[in-house]
Amino acid sequence: MRTVLVTGPGGAGRTTVAAATALAAADRGSRTLLLSAEAIPGFPAAIGPTQVTDRLDHVRIDSGEHFRAELTELQNRASGVLDLLGAGRLDGEELTELPGSPQLALLHTLRRAAEGDLSGYDTLVVDLPPLTEALALLALPEQLRRYLRRLLPAERQAARALRPVLAQLAGVPMPAQWLYEAAARKDQELAAVQALIEDGTTTLRLVAEPGPAAEDALRTARTGLALHGLTADLLVASRVLPRHSSDPWFAALAARQEKCLDHWHQDLAPVFPVHEAAHLGRDPEGADDLAALEIPAPDERPSGRAGRPLVDRGGAGHGRRDHDHRLVPAAARSRQGGPAPGPPGRRTAPDRRPLPPDRADRLRAAPLHRLRRGPGRRRAAGAVHPGPGPVAAYLLNAVRPFG
Repeated sequence: MRTVLVTGPGGAGRTTVAAATALAAADRGSRTLLLSAEAIPGFPAAIGPTQVTDRLDHVRIDSGEHFRAELTELQNRASGVLDLLGAGRLDGEELTELPGSPQLALLHTLRRAAEGDLSGYDTLVVDLPPLTEALALLALPEQLRRYLRRLLPAERQAARALRPVLAQLAGVPMPAQWLYEAAARKDQELAAVQALIEDGTTTLRLVAEPGPAAEDALRTARTGLALHGLTADLLVASRVLPRHSSDPWFAALAARQEKCLDHWHQDLAPVFPVHEAAHLGRDPEGADDLAALEIPAPDERPSGRAGRPLVDRGGAGHGRRDHDHRLVPAAARSRQGGPAPGPPGRRTAPDRRPLPPDRADRLRAAPLHRLRRGPGRRRAAGAVHPGPGPVAAYLLNAVRPFG
């Protein structure tokens, strides 16, 4: 299933671009599902799956309903502990969602789209929260799974046969089997969401309005892409004004946008394309206005775990930079026979491949001065020793406690 995650700075038009992307995929003939927590003009406002076109369905995420359902189920399962403590039950009508509920509701809906009742579509388009919240949300499944493994390790479940004896000795009820089963079930659900995010068919579609404020947001986005191993397939420049206007005020705004767009095309075009969505003069309403934005449909990508993204070692962006500070994608660098060389006189980082076992043993047994200079090496007259490199410094700190 092809998955497109749409995000960007707040107010840039994420929901509009997500709806236009889903509509373009459906028009291409793909069975498409759109997930959004925001209301979309012209789309049905029902909570459940509703049909928009013949090949497009829309699901609006209700975080409040999800929070009430989850807490009510937890009360029913923990009824024994609540009765022991004399705690009263909370009715669903008096429950109000807590901070973090929208993120958990979105993860739950993503799990349903991955392997639940919402699966079976060709394309999935997800309207994510604003950029900073979206990057934290994409890392949440892995973090929650790590917390579950620390709180309820799998090896402790081997002692569940001794819980009745331990309960009599301690005088308090021990964790019941349903707790371990619930933790295992949640871990499986989070693993499904994590696999969906890390799949090679999942890409991020960025939305930003050209201007100085968008530069910092895109820098954060590029850093988050490299950190979480995500790939961006398109940058949508929203609300682009006409470049020729007789009004001096609009002409000045258009000139600032044009300057920003020229920078985006030069800096980002080698990595992912930039699409300019024209300003309609009003808020888009309905399928006709969404089609007028001419948002391209998602491309086809092979399934499987995504590889490492392009990382810009010389600045905030993707890829490596050559001597002229131009972005060189990783594929181009591999065709050139290795990583792009750095500026003259600057040492490049070595390839951090695992050392052979025999060489690792020699490094552990070698004295400190042999590690610094290397056995049998001679320095030229007047040469200055650069000191241990990154690999040697790492090995010094790693093997010294064992040597």
